Amino acid sequence: MSDPETNIASQTGNEQSGMAPEQSPVGDLQQPSGIVHDKNEVPVIVHSRASGPIAEMTFLQRALLFAELAMVSYNDEREATAAAEFVGFPDVTFFDHDGSQAYRFRNDHDCVIACRGTEPNEWNDIRADANAAAVLAETAGKVHRGFKTEVDDLWPMLETALIGNEQPTWFCGHSLGGAMATICAGRCFLSHIKTTPSALFTYGSPRVGDKRYINFVKLDHFRFVNNNDIVTRVPPAWMGYRHCGTEVYIDRNGNLGHLGMLMKRRDRWRGFLKGLRRFRVDHFSDHPLHQYIGPILSAARQEQAELGRGKEAINASDLTR
Repeated sequence: MSDPETNIASQTGNEQSGMAPEQSPVGDLQQPSGIVHDKNEVPVIVHSRASGPIAEMTFLQRALLFAELAMVSYNDEREATAAAEFVGFPDVTFFDHDGSQAYRFRNDHDCVIACRGTEPNEWNDIRADANAAAVLAETAGKVHRGFKTEVDDLWPMLETALIGNEQPTWFCGHSLGGAMATICAGRCFLSHIKTTPSALFTYGSPRVGDKRYINFVKLDHFRFVNNNDIVTRVPPAWMGYRHCGTEVYIDRNGNLGHLGMLMKRRDRWRGFLKGLRRFRVDHFSDHPLHQYIGPILSAARQEQAELGRGKEAINASDLTR
C-alpha cells in the first residue's frame, strides 16, 4: 500500500541558484522543477505553497497540500526536509519507532503531522496491515489491532513533541498512514496536551474501527477515495469495521464530487473495465498516492484560474453533498 513515486524532493529554479522563492498568495500553486537527490529514482513534483495560515487556503488547496505532505513523508529525512522547505515548512522533525514513522512539519503559522503509509519492504508495515483483529480503543469502541499497534509505538513521541504546541495542528496520511493519522487525531482529545486537531485529511485509507469508535470523536475529517481503490474497502464491513469522516470521491475520469450509491457502483464498474483495457487491475492501480494527487491538482488549477476571473472558491460541501 505504498506509493512508489516518493523519492525525490522538488525545488524551484530560484532555489537552485540560491535566490529566495518569489512570494505568492496563501496556497497559490507553484511551477516547480524536480531535483534528483538519489540516482535512478523517480522525481516527486511538489506544487503547494503554504505562505500563510492553512486556514486561509481554499479547500482544494488544503487537500493538495496535505496530499503532497503525505507523499513527502515517504521520503528519507534529508529529502523530506528539502521538499518541506519548498512547500513552506522549514521546521521538520522525523519520528521513528520500530518502523512506525511520521513527520512533523511546522512554520510560523501551522503544525502538520503526516503519518507514513505502508512500505512493501518493511515487515512491520505488512504485519500491521494483516493484523485485522479488533481490539479495545483508548477512546471508545474497537479499532484495528495492527493500526493501533503502529500508533502505540509512535504516539508517546508525538504527544511529547506536541506539549506546549499552540499552533493549529492538522493530521494527514495515505494508506496505512491515513489509518494512523485517524487514530492519532482521536487521541489528541484524551491527551493532556492542548492540541485539538483542526482537521484530518486522509487518502486511500482503510477502515479503522467499529461504529462506536468512529462516532466517539467529532472532528473535520475528509476521506478521499479514488474510484476502485481496494484499500478503502478493507477491513470488510462484515467484520464490524466502518469508515469515518466525510468521503470525497474521485471518479474514473479523475473528477472530484459526490455520487449516490447506484451511480458510484456504475462508475466503479466502468473504471474496472477501463483498467482492463489498459492491462491493469483498477483495484490496485487506483491506490498509489500520485493517483490521488493528479485529480486534486487538476481541480486546484482549475479553481485558481476561476478565482482569477472573479469566481468563488469550491467548498468542501460542493464535493460531498
